Amino acid sequence: MKSCQCYLFRPPSIMSVSSWVCLLPLILYTCAAEGAKPSSPQNVSVLSLNTNYTLTWDWDYNSSDTLAVSFTTEFIPKFRLSSKRVIVWKRACVESQRRSCDLTSFNLHYLSFFILRVRANVNGSHSDWVQKMFCPDTDADLGPPSKVDLGPAGGDLDVFISDPLTSTNTSMRPLQEDLYYHILYWEKSEDTQVLRTRSVNSSANMLTLSGLKSWTWYCVSIQTCYDFYNKYSSFTKPLCMQTQGTLPWWQITLYFLASLLVFFVLMLSVLCGSFWCYKTVKYTLYPPIHLPKHFQEYLDDSPSSDVPRLLTPDSESELLCEVTICPEPLVLEVHQPPPEALQEPHPDLEPDIRHSRQDSGGSNDSGIYSTGGSSGLRPFPSLSCEGGRASCQDIYDPMQVKMRDMTPGIRSQLITDEGVVDMSV
Repeated sequence: MKSCQCYLFRPPSIMSVSSWVCLLPLILYTCAAEGAKPSSPQNVSVLSLNTNYTLTWDWDYNSSDTLAVSFTTEFIPKFRLSSKRVIVWKRACVESQRRSCDLTSFNLHYLSFFILRVRANVNGSHSDWVQKMFCPDTDADLGPPSKVDLGPAGGDLDVFISDPLTSTNTSMRPLQEDLYYHILYWEKSEDTQVLRTRSVNSSANMLTLSGLKSWTWYCVSIQTCYDFYNKYSSFTKPLCMQTQGTLPWWQITLYFLASLLVFFVLMLSVLCGSFWCYKTVKYTLYPPIHLPKHFQEYLDDSPSSDVPRLLTPDSESELLCEVTICPEPLVLEVHQPPPEALQEPHPDLEPDIRHSRQDSGGSNDSGIYSTGGSSGLRPFPSLSCEGGRASCQDIYDPMQVKMRDMTPGIRSQLITDEGVVDMSV
């Protein structure tokens, strides 16, 4: 805080005392305004990581009667301060109430030196500027790898490293060509006090960690280094992976037996599930509940029932009918021979010869024959389901009556002593 110095000159003789009384308040106000100048920011520093830059500072709020304080930040390349041209500072943050200012968006050249400055503003009054020189190449911190991946390579581990990134998501290697990686790896263990770490340095983005145990978990952590300005980043979060190798015979046998057991359990589950589904469907569509016996007998004996059954002797009589086979009725024709044939029989013919003439079909030797015999066809039988055996007798009785009613002269003309009448039936 600068003291205010007010110089009072001896007034001319022409001025009266009353004039000095009027000018005194103005003089006192000017001195008070110079004495109320705010304090400057303190602890000015730059927080930087790769190409991200932020200017920060502190300020004592007790040094002012009001909290309505703001800050203004400006910067300029250092080489322009020695230029004969008019110096023009570029403002980054104007009247900001925050105690920090982000300079990342201004793309400060990584190898240049810059002068940064900040001041406080309180009720129109400004504090003195506080300056800070900054060079990203020397002052900016180096960040860890942006990404780390592990991959098994038999009994070894492959490590894949991605370079640190700038604010525009590009690699930092063009800005720091000599950067390399410090890799720590160790065998994973629950007891962190007995960890035995091993390290290796590599500038490549891919390397293989060899000499590891098979089927063992290893953890890896990586740090970015730049020796020219002694820049070392923080280590990445440990990443762990198990190595591989040749399986011993007992593990192969164990896996085989386990697979068989799983297959057996799976097939058994499938069979049991299928059987359960079958039983469920069967009991649903065909329940094992039977009807009462008298209902079942009624349904089985019903004519409309579809249940097949055998006929028994106790079945109803209307279901049976008697079948009788009867010959077809014959129509007899009687021919009366001429009287001279009856009166003059041939002496040389024997009775059996007369019978043979009947078979030969001669018309002169037959007396009575049927039309059916001359056709040479056997009569067809007729079936009757009514009347039983009486139907056949009823058919022949009218024929006997017809023959009895024929001309009685036939009997008188027959030769009784020969004993045979030609007849074809």
